[in-house]
Amino acid sequence: MLSNLIRLFYPESCAACHGFLLQDEFVLCTQCRHQLPTTLHHSEPAHEIHQKFYGRIPLVFAAALLYFHKESLVQELIHQLKYKGNESVGTALGMWHGAILKDCSISPYPDFIIPVPLHPKKFRERGYNQVTTYAQAIAESLEIPFCDDLLVRNLYSKTQTKKSILGRTEIVQSIFGVTFTEEHYDKHFILVDDVITTGSTLEACARELLKIPGAKISIVCMAMSQ
Repeated sequence: MLSNLIRLFYPESCAACHGFLLQDEFVLCTQCRHQLPTTLHHSEPAHEIHQKFYGRIPLVFAAALLYFHKESLVQELIHQLKYKGNESVGTALGMWHGAILKDCSISPYPDFIIPVPLHPKKFRERGYNQVTTYAQAIAESLEIPFCDDLLVRNLYSKTQTKKSILGRTEIVQSIFGVTFTEEHYDKHFILVDDVITTGSTLEACARELLKIPGAKISIVCMAMSQ
């Protein structure tokens, strides 16, 4: 009753179109959710993510939930999550994607879900890792541990949004590190990020995880630039 009264006087808005949400809607209005460009990665054995990383890193499984275009609803969602502190966007997308992934026959079944880490300075500036709530929601859906202390970011860098592909590739070399024990041997890790663009950051993270004996890598992201 109290929550309904609060929503009556302070209605929540859709993170994509900013219109008012109905009582049973969470983060996204029904109209925007139906308009979002979803991929079919979960049902395709080989697709554009596999092609992007072919010859770079071996992948067990890969999937992005949405396609990312400039000036789109997806861009607005990512902007709300990454720069406006709206972490519930990550939760909503993670719950959605997690439900899809739960029905996939991923073999071997993943053991850990790992978010791409922020440098401690960047974490202090932003106050959160924009990938955390998304990764946690997927981990809950798949009933696997969320692990955010295995990968570390050793170097601080400015945003890569406007950098060239070559510039991004140069930046990510040796920027990450991994700390592991025998507990992590022969395990399957799902590496999670927000948007796949060049793939350089994910490749650098995967290379660190592949230093673990017997490690296997999958990639799951909110969106893929198209």
